[in-house]
Amino acid sequence: MDSDFGIPRELSPLQQLRSQYQPELPPCLQGTTVRVEFGDGTTVAEASDSHIIARAFPHTLGQPLAHFLREAAKVSDAHIITQLPSIRVGIVFCGRQAPGGHNVIWGLYEALKVHNAKSTLLGFLGGSEGLFAQKTLEITDDILQTYKNQGGYDLLGRTKDQIRTTEQVNAALKACTDLKLDGLVIIGGVTSNTDAAHLAEFFAEAKCSTKVVGVPVTTNGDLKNQFVEANVGFDTICKVNSQLISNACTDALSAEKYYYFIRLMGRKHSHVALECTLQSHPNMVILGEEVAASKLTIFDISKQICDAVQARAGQDKNHGVILIPEGIIESIPEVYALLKEIHGLLREGIAADKISTQLSPWSSALFEFLPPFIKKQLLLHPESDDSAQLSQIETEKLLAYLVETEMNKRLKEGTYKGKKFNAICHFFGYQARGSLPSKFDCDYAYVLGHICYHILAAGLNGYMATVSNLKSPVNKWKCGAAPITAMMTVKNWSQNASSTSTSIGRPAIHPAMVDLKGKAYELLRQNADKFLMEDLYRNPGPLQYDGPGADAKAVSLCVEDQDYMGRIKKLQEYLDQVRTIVKPGCSQDVLKAALSVMASVTDVLTTISSSSNGGQQFA
Repeated sequence: MDSDFGIPRELSPLQQLRSQYQPELPPCLQGTTVRVEFGDGTTVAEASDSHIIARAFPHTLGQPLAHFLREAAKVSDAHIITQLPSIRVGIVFCGRQAPGGHNVIWGLYEALKVHNAKSTLLGFLGGSEGLFAQKTLEITDDILQTYKNQGGYDLLGRTKDQIRTTEQVNAALKACTDLKLDGLVIIGGVTSNTDAAHLAEFFAEAKCSTKVVGVPVTTNGDLKNQFVEANVGFDTICKVNSQLISNACTDALSAEKYYYFIRLMGRKHSHVALECTLQSHPNMVILGEEVAASKLTIFDISKQICDAVQARAGQDKNHGVILIPEGIIESIPEVYALLKEIHGLLREGIAADKISTQLSPWSSALFEFLPPFIKKQLLLHPESDDSAQLSQIETEKLLAYLVETEMNKRLKEGTYKGKKFNAICHFFGYQARGSLPSKFDCDYAYVLGHICYHILAAGLNGYMATVSNLKSPVNKWKCGAAPITAMMTVKNWSQNASSTSTSIGRPAIHPAMVDLKGKAYELLRQNADKFLMEDLYRNPGPLQYDGPGADAKAVSLCVEDQDYMGRIKKLQEYLDQVRTIVKPGCSQDVLKAALSVMASVTDVLTTISSSSNGGQQFA
């Protein structure tokens, strides 16, 4: 019921204490003026996609980066905005719920009121469906009181997470026009922010004055690129899962007779599984990106686990914990081909109970081999993006079933001499995404909300709020905004596994894969053998808001050396210095040195750029 949205919550003592926590603001967001410096115009992530993206975004492609500055910053060409009229802003939850989402609303509301108390923030009730139907709730201090630093999305709710069809974008345009909105803030992951970019372009084409802003909020951790270091919700879900995993590790070590197979939510890619492994040190994790890169079959994976079980039994260890990302099922080549066939037949209207008779010989053989519970789950209708319903496919039970079958066979043959194999299966997902947010997610979301206001005050459309240098304390964070088009690529795909023809998708932000050349993965590989054999289980404990664990951040965030926005700004400073030194009237020696150095730099950058553009692929 709409009347349930925004009602005061009954808070536990801990929730009450958390509701009183006031997140810190970086210096660049403090005060009552907006100070912004614009960089050079942006390009697209892949040069080969530029013509397709340019056709789709004639109004919003190539916009500059924006850097928000502290009051003491000495930047000659900074725009200082002191006259800030009252504005009307709408905000909507478009993605799946993530801890910290409420703080984006709080941060935006606070920024609106600090800069002009007459400004209005309207929350759309029930996600994008509420946007289309113009169902709103005006955000006030009283309404926010029991939602500050709290989990869930129940302040406004959510439904469908897309704004895509002609009917939908027209309904969004009508809502923003009818409600006289100066800005629309869309909270979500890769799909929602892709929709935000297309909506911003549509509004610009329609000469609608509403500016569209995106916010990176998703527990999957897959909205990562050179501009976005982390997503709101990822820190919390990994910490909550890591405690649960660590508890299972302790239990396994105590009983010495169970193997825990734990599947983790996180959609197609394995960011959550990697981070939880680095925090809790289970014996084994199988990343979807590794499976895809090595083209491992379901039998290769089960053999890897069986060999690990056998090796541990040789040291009299008949227990262990194995992590499995939910998206791994789509990374296994033969299972992915089977899923594509099934989804194609479902789209053709073939009934689920008739599909097995319509499959190709290879897929039919695999389907018949699988246990009945997996068959039923593979026949579920796909999501709106044509991916499988990953949370409903019990891959952990499938792998446990295959491993148990093989270990019993080895036991009977005498090649395995350990105890009888016993598996316990779990799926961790929904338990964590409704958690109270971590201190990091509270701070990060609140800051992003403030940045959304700064973006709107600067008159920007089609931008995403960004923070870099996140691994440092909040007072060192660098706040800015990047055009969403600069994060987009175009994906080509085959209609089915045997097809030679390809289709070109619309420009989109595609989920980032775990970087198998990155520092976080390198850290895993350095420790994988020790984790497997030595039981180096680590328990980070429950979420902490005070003491030694309160300021802990994701391992994968801390080991990477990012700050792309800061480096771009530093490069601009160097280029400005060159322009200052090399002017008409400078000496011949200065000019010759500049030309020589610039020629060398240009050659090197051209080679690196063409190499990186040609080498990047999307799964």
